[in-house]
Amino acid sequence: MPDDDLEPDTLSLTIGADAPPRLDKALAALVPEGAALSRTRLMRMIAEGAVWLDGVAVTDPKARVVEGQVYDLRLDPAVEVETLAEDIALTIVHEDGDLIVIDKPAGMVVHPAPGSPTGTLVNALLAHCADTLSGIGGERRPGIVHRIDKDTTGLLVVAKSDRAHHGLAAQFEDHSVNRRYLAVVHGVPQAGDPRIRGLKGVSFEAGGILKIATHLARHKTDRQRQAVVWEQGRHAVTRVRVVEAFGDGASLVECWLETGRTHQIRVHMAYVGHGLLGDQTYGGKKRLSPKLFGDAAELGNSFPRQALHAATLGFEHPVSGEMMEFSSPLPDDLDQLIAALRG
Repeated sequence: MPDDDLEPDTLSLTIGADAPPRLDKALAALVPEGAALSRTRLMRMIAEGAVWLDGVAVTDPKARVVEGQVYDLRLDPAVEVETLAEDIALTIVHEDGDLIVIDKPAGMVVHPAPGSPTGTLVNALLAHCADTLSGIGGERRPGIVHRIDKDTTGLLVVAKSDRAHHGLAAQFEDHSVNRRYLAVVHGVPQAGDPRIRGLKGVSFEAGGILKIATHLARHKTDRQRQAVVWEQGRHAVTRVRVVEAFGDGASLVECWLETGRTHQIRVHMAYVGHGLLGDQTYGGKKRLSPKLFGDAAELGNSFPRQALHAATLGFEHPVSGEMMEFSSPLPDDLDQLIAALRG
């Protein structure tokens, strides 16, 4: 936590007993999420002499750390950044006076953040309906009630009025929103697989529905990742149904969320040994076999993003009370991937 005796642009971090032994990894594990300091930026700060120990700059990222040491990170002064409206095309599925439902393309970040200050959904919304967006999220997140990852495609709802924002947020909080995703994964998660049945937090429900119930928390040494935990973190529940198996090497699955945690589907599918194709963060080293899939193996192994699509979104309109449900067809890249795997 910041030390009140230090300058406002200095962050003080104390090495704990369970910290990684290397300086760069230890700092990456300790920085609070709100500081928005990636490991890459931390490495640059170390090289530039912006990390100090006992009044001396430490410039070796591999320096060994010791429990109890206090490192001072000298941050650049904060600069006010205005979130600008940008004329970016949007696929609008529904819009009324209180909310707007968007079909998001791959590669679009939902709201501005360090590293993605422009080109986001919020930038596009400010150009489309700036005067009517809910102000609850502040300048960087006006109207944003929930998110989907940058490279995940599909549906999300944005509030245009504060009343809608409160009502939608309550539905996400009590898990009454229907969110269903389609994903292409390695292997086929089957009820008869003893390996899956032996995993903690995993069970099968009627109809062969796979239920994964764990806690999720930020990874201890890689703050860009989430990890399955049991004692801490936040409760997370995903259900999975096999829609179509492509032999035994890959399958199209439908996942629906009881909770909505960061990277939840990606982490849970990796946990049960069926990571998503194209997922460079959680997919591991699994590759499709050319013997099983021919030329389609290369298409799957080089797929440029996690093969995940937010296909269905259902909720009660927070103002009118009308039940609403929207669906999004598979984007072209996933459609072509599935067609190739079928062949």
